[in-house]
Amino acid sequence: MYSVMMAQWMKEKRKPLLILLFIVISILATVIFGDASLYTQTSVEVYSTEENAEEIEKKWERLLNEASDIEFVITVEEEALKNVSEGKSDVAVRLMEKDYRLITASETPNLQLVEQEVQKVFTKEARLEAMTDVVNSSKLRNEVKDYLENPPIKVQSESLAGEEIPQYNMGMQLLFGFTLFFAMFTIGFKVNGINEDKVSGIWNRLILSPVSKTSMYVGHLIYSFLIGYVQILLVFLIFKYVMGYDIGNLPMILVISAVYTLSMVSLSMLIAGVAKTPEKFNMIFPSIIPIIPIISGIYMPPGTISNPVLQFIGDLFPLSHATEAMMGVALYDSSWNDIALPISLMLLIGVVCMGLGINMVERVKK
Repeated sequence: MYSVMMAQWMKEKRKPLLILLFIVISILATVIFGDASLYTQTSVEVYSTEENAEEIEKKWERLLNEASDIEFVITVEEEALKNVSEGKSDVAVRLMEKDYRLITASETPNLQLVEQEVQKVFTKEARLEAMTDVVNSSKLRNEVKDYLENPPIKVQSESLAGEEIPQYNMGMQLLFGFTLFFAMFTIGFKVNGINEDKVSGIWNRLILSPVSKTSMYVGHLIYSFLIGYVQILLVFLIFKYVMGYDIGNLPMILVISAVYTLSMVSLSMLIAGVAKTPEKFNMIFPSIIPIIPIISGIYMPPGTISNPVLQFIGDLFPLSHATEAMMGVALYDSSWNDIALPISLMLLIGVVCMGLGINMVERVKK
């Protein structure tokens, strides 16, 4: 077993580029798609071209900043248009007495967010003015504001532990999802080494040596597990201690990662048994793996996939269970009892796939 593992390690030592590439891609994919601060515009320029432009700008700038987390900044028309055309700003807002126009050069996620915030404020003002004349609108606005700040009944939501319920962090889900997703490729290509040894004849020569067939399987599978787990471990350590991400209880995250890696080794073994040859594996495996995160809902908020058939298919793969357990630990401080079910499901998937995979690898075509 040890000699088989060392033989695989010497291959890796000579060509470490694949592992390093997957580690770098895992980090870049999370930073690009998961960190909303990289592509969300935190301030929006507003201006007016009306006759009483200064009065309009002051009025709407105050109302917009009171009702939104986005900072609305008054600027001149030429500067706002120049920033949008050069791509420095996603959107600018041209203000009118009772209306607005969004100025943009392309469709971006930030455009819809800004439009929602601006429309909410203008709609609220229109309703207030529709209820009374313009002279008394400020008085009515103050009364409504006081009433909302001191309502007769207040509803407060708390977790079972009496703490504030945290907001769902889609960036954190993508962090876990991309890390586990790229580890799938590393694990699969290492398990494919069994097929490569069988086709090249190395497997048959090893059978004649003192090394047993069980040791050969265990050597390949343990090495595939270790290389995949080390990749996941390195990525999480970089995110936690270098980039400052709060990924929750690290020991629990690493235990979930170990179970996931074991389950993924088993799934790769099943695909290797179906393919029989390394060439077929290299065609089948990269075609199936990219579909798994989509079906498992890794790229989408929870509840987006409601089709029971797709949900059932997604549950057949360990990625959805591992991400669910990690998100529970990172956001809700889940205990070992809370993550026992997804861990058990991953172990069940691993046992079934490993049994079927070894049986199919050993089956010889007649």
